[in-house]
Amino acid sequence: MTAGGTHVTVLLEEAVGSLAIKADGVYMDATFGRGGHSRRILAALGEKGRLVAVDRDPQAIVAGAAINDPRFRLVHRAFGEIAEAAHDAGVQEVDGILFDIGVSSPQLDDAERGFSFRHDAPLDMRMDTTRGETAAEWLARAETREITEVIRDYGEERFAFQIAKKVVAARLEQPIVTTAQFAALVRAAVRTREPGQDAATRSFQALRIHINQELGQLEVALPQAAELLRPGGRLVVISFHSLEDRIVKNFMRAQSTADDLPKNLPLRADQLPKPKLRLVGRAVKPSAAEIAANPRARSAVMRVAEKL
Repeated sequence: MTAGGTHVTVLLEEAVGSLAIKADGVYMDATFGRGGHSRRILAALGEKGRLVAVDRDPQAIVAGAAINDPRFRLVHRAFGEIAEAAHDAGVQEVDGILFDIGVSSPQLDDAERGFSFRHDAPLDMRMDTTRGETAAEWLARAETREITEVIRDYGEERFAFQIAKKVVAARLEQPIVTTAQFAALVRAAVRTREPGQDAATRSFQALRIHINQELGQLEVALPQAAELLRPGGRLVVISFHSLEDRIVKNFMRAQSTADDLPKNLPLRADQLPKPKLRLVGRAVKPSAAEIAANPRARSAVMRVAEKL
């Protein structure tokens, strides 16, 4: 990703390399975006290979129409519905699944989407603009407690309560319907901030995560992905937020460890539950060169596991 509307795929070589692609394999790109990973996967596949990509953003679906390849299928669904997406594409098992979690540069840089405080625009924030509640609609009805919890838990914002009070008081005067209105309220409530970071950053992130249920989507997607994988298949996940990475790390760790059982149970070794995944390597982060070329890559973390 990069500022300026062009999408630069993060950890491109590392992620596709970690899939250990077989020429005739079947793969899923659970977060198509603008197709950076998908195009590289297709380049590595042979004539009999197949790729199913998934995205809930209608603009991503439009962008995917540019890929005219009989081996490729793009499904309009959220990644939390990856099992349904596989079914839609007639796929039962796959050799690898890639997730690149979070907001894309086109979403951030398109003012009308309402993801960024750098533009004054409608406060929408939906990744799928065909359904669901906008950020403005949620702020119009949410109670102080709800707003506090979202901004505190998803934005790790210590002034969450003060921001929530500002929002609830301000909406009595006029509806909060633009990014500039919300950003101004946040800045008025946040007394201190880290050097170089806009006071609205954490709250915008929190609101986006909540409106799109990003953490919940990830929690339901990972078990589905593990079930879809064939033995030896790879699960590759790139996350950009500590809460996302924690979910991925805990899931992979739990699935790579035999089930906890009470000590001294009369079981033979071959009767003990077997782990479902094997961790592959350590967490991978972008190189200094990649971060210099693409500052939005700086928080990326990639984790890889293999189905046993």
